Amino acid sequence: IKYRKGFEADPKFLEIWENLKKKTTYRVDYKTDELITLSAKAIKDLHEIKAPSIRSTKVQISMTDEGVDTMYAGDKVESYGGYSWKIPDVLGYIQSKTELTRSTIQEILSKTDRIGDILINPQLFLDLSTQAIKRTLYDLMIDGIKYQKIGGSEYEMALFEAQELEVYLNDFSFKVSDTSKTIFEEFMPLDSGVESKFAQDCETSDQIKFYFKLPNWFKIPTPIGNYNPDWALVFEDDNKIYFVAETKDTGTPQVVLSKLSGDEQMKIKCGKAHFNEFEDLEYKVVNKVGQLIE
Repeated sequence: IKYRKGFEADPKFLEIWENLKKKTTYRVDYKTDELITLSAKAIKDLHEIKAPSIRSTKVQISMTDEGVDTMYAGDKVESYGGYSWKIPDVLGYIQSKTELTRSTIQEILSKTDRIGDILINPQLFLDLSTQAIKRTLYDLMIDGIKYQKIGGSEYEMALFEAQELEVYLNDFSFKVSDTSKTIFEEFMPLDSGVESKFAQDCETSDQIKFYFKLPNWFKIPTPIGNYNPDWALVFEDDNKIYFVAETKDTGTPQVVLSKLSGDEQMKIKCGKAHFNEFEDLEYKVVNKVGQLIE
């Protein structure tokens, strides 16, 4: 995949790049009491913790001139219920995964009425409890997240050239016909069918004056890892609008956020909060170009 020669000087590219090149940092605000209450409820609502078990499957093997054949002969499940397990450092384990204080973790667990489950299956209880606490923590952090621009810190345009040879064609790569509307010379690297159709519609739309897939190094920091938005676009009709778009296919006429994974939903929330700091940019989650202006 190669970039179009001279795209860095294209006024349409510079228009939108100037609007989105600033880096941000974030801060979060949540109440510890709320974290304790919600985390305790999440653990209390966990499914029943069952004792560890080992399942073994028995098969019969027969060898003939035609090869080897197998025939199912039965299963055996051995449960370790009633086994006396060595109890690990519960607070230390959860603290290492969540970075919460031991006192906060202790208060969460004390409100669950589930601490006895650790005697049944220590590792499963620890893992499920940790997951429940982390999900609750991330939800609260992202609900209260605030972004702000970092002084003169920007995404360097030179990274386009540095990363040029590290992106390769795949089944969804889009063959560009009108190179004047994008930064790519011949092919655009994409990840899905909905992205490929979106690129095709951008190319043929009279209202989309410029568009490109944001490179994988364009990352927005979030509490659950970096977020790489999909598209940057210049839309012009009666007014000129600069968009950053996330394309998702939920099998519905419009994107239904609740059908996305928890991580996807949280990163989209962070994307909205990040781009709220940019006056001349609009952030949209869509599956079609026409939904940008709805």
